[in-house]
This record gives sequence, C-alpha cells and structure tokens, in this order.
Amino acid sequence: MKKILLILLLIIPMQIKAIDTSATSAILMDTDNNRILYSKNIHKPRLIASITKIMTATLAVESGKLDDVVTVDDTIKKAYGSGIYIKEGEKLTLKDLLYGLMLRSGNDAALMIAKYVGGSVENFVDMMNNKATEIGMKHTEFNNPSGLDEEKGNYSTAYDMAILTSYAMRLKEYKNIVKTKKYTLKTNKNSYVWYNKHKLLKRYKYTTGGKTGFTKKAKRTLVTTASKNGVNLVVVTLNDGNDFQDHMNLFEYGFNNFQNYSILKKGNINIYHEKYYQNYQLYVKNNYNYILSKEENSSIVLKYELVKHSKISKNKSIGKVIVKIGDKEIHTEKIYAKRKKNTKGFLRRLLNG
Repeated sequence: MKKILLILLLIIPMQIKAIDTSATSAILMDTDNNRILYSKNIHKPRLIASITKIMTATLAVESGKLDDVVTVDDTIKKAYGSGIYIKEGEKLTLKDLLYGLMLRSGNDAALMIAKYVGGSVENFVDMMNNKATEIGMKHTEFNNPSGLDEEKGNYSTAYDMAILTSYAMRLKEYKNIVKTKKYTLKTNKNSYVWYNKHKLLKRYKYTTGGKTGFTKKAKRTLVTTASKNGVNLVVVTLNDGNDFQDHMNLFEYGFNNFQNYSILKKGNINIYHEKYYQNYQLYVKNNYNYILSKEENSSIVLKYELVKHSKISKNKSIGKVIVKIGDKEIHTEKIYAKRKKNTKGFLRRLLNG
C-alpha cells in the first residue's frame, strides 16, 4: 500500500526575452541535468569537423593510459590539415598528445591517439561509435578520429554533441585539458608551445573549455562550456559564421534567466502527516539540484510514495520522492529509513541510575 503526499514550491512567473542565433543548428544545455534551454534544429545530423575530437579525447582519458609514453610511427603520414607536426620516432605521453589534440586540433595527434588506444585507427572508430550509443548519441556516426571529411566525414547533431560534452566534462583530466590556455612540451626531437585555439577562453571570463572545428563542407562548428554561480552550461553550434558571438549571447541568456536551485538535500526528510514510519527517521542519500528559470510558469512538485514494510533494513528503500515541474517528471530519488533513538528510555535509565 502506498501513501502519496504533495508539496508545492511555486516559482514566480515573469517574462523571458527571446534569443536566436545565425547557426543552422544550435543548442544551449545545462551540463548537470541535460536540461535544454535553447534549441534550433538540434536533431538534424550534419558534418561536425574537429569537434569530433571531443570523443577522441574522452576515450583516451577513459583508457587510463595518459602517462604512457607513445612512440610516434608512420601512422601520422595519413594526417593532413591542422597538426602539431610530430615526427616519426618522437616520444611523448598520451596526455601530451591530448593537449596537442584539443588545444591545436592536431590531426596527426588524433591518429596517434587512435592507434595507441584502439590498437588500430579502425578499431578506435568502432570504440567511438560504441561509446556514442552507450551515452545516448542516437544520430551520430563516426568514421575517423579527427573530423576530416574529404573522404567520409563524421555526422552528429547539436544535441548529441551537447550530450557528449556533458559526459566528458565529468572527467577530471578532460576538464583540465580543455580549460588550458597554453601548454609547453619538450620531447626527444622538439620543443613545443601550444596556445588554445578557442578564443572564448580569453574573451569570455566564464568559459571553462570547448573545441573549435572547421572544414569547407562542415563550415564552422563550435562547442563551448561555461560556468557561473553554480550554473554549468554548454553551447553547440553547427554551421555558424558568427559562432563566438552567438555562444557568448547564449551564455548570457542562460546565466541571466536561470538559477541553480537546491531541490533535495542529502540527509533527513520530514513528510507532513506521515504516521506509519513515525518511529523512524526518513532520509535520502543524495543532493539534487536543478536549474530553473527565474520566471518559470511551472511549479516544482515533490511527490512522496512510500511502501509499508514490516521489516526495515539499512540499505532497503522504503519508497521514493518524485520531482516534477508541473506534470513533467524530472528526477526520482529513493527514500530510506532508520530507527529513531529512544531518548525517553535513555533518560529514564539515566535517572534511575
């Protein structure tokens, strides 16, 4: 038997100013909960050029081999376009290659990373597509680790690339690399100073990373992440001739109109009129935050559903709290119970000696 209680938190309604971009496809999304704040043709597949390298970097970070020393081989002979100009026989770590990949968009670095992590470039491409499926990129097809498209390019959508970026930004090493403005390196064959091509790292103070891209077929593609006052956002634009400005405008729109609200706090919860578990303290194990429009017309609803259990164990859930915006369910958190301390009995024993 279930007991349901509702608590309503009202958000004051106001007006949101409309915004648009010059991109063929664009998205503004919260990276913590993947809430879409602005969209334009977000599920339309297009060539994505070098923002492909976000997936290449993600797989390299997850390989756990960042400190491995990689010896450059003739794989790089197939590279063209932008590069870091590494040479056969040169030794550098996989992490060094990642800095060259993400700061300078090195296509030679992409090939060496793919070869080292995947065993072969072809196998690595399979890994890219498997990862895309795993994290919910439903309209994405990778054919190479760099984004070059003179033969067969990589296709994705603004939404899929935002999902990928949100996933990647949960990886500490990835975050450290993409926010880096300058990287210096000395190898057995050369010395390098690499500056990040992403202009917003210098032009927009809230920027935390991203990746640039361009080919004649794909046109300008750009991914940027930014954070302010606990709001963490990603913007993806495909085929946008005014991309840097559009990204700043979208971020300002997001930061000016949305805030990070604490909906659930880890620890004890009290449910009004709940009697069955009156001898127990109910609690949740996780915090839950969600960004909400300052002027959102909807309301946050917390719906508690409890199941009557005769036996309570420490790690057994006794119900759940459902978080909703109006009629839309956005999160579910399990509820647990622990027996309350019998303070009256303790005091009686203390007084009786």
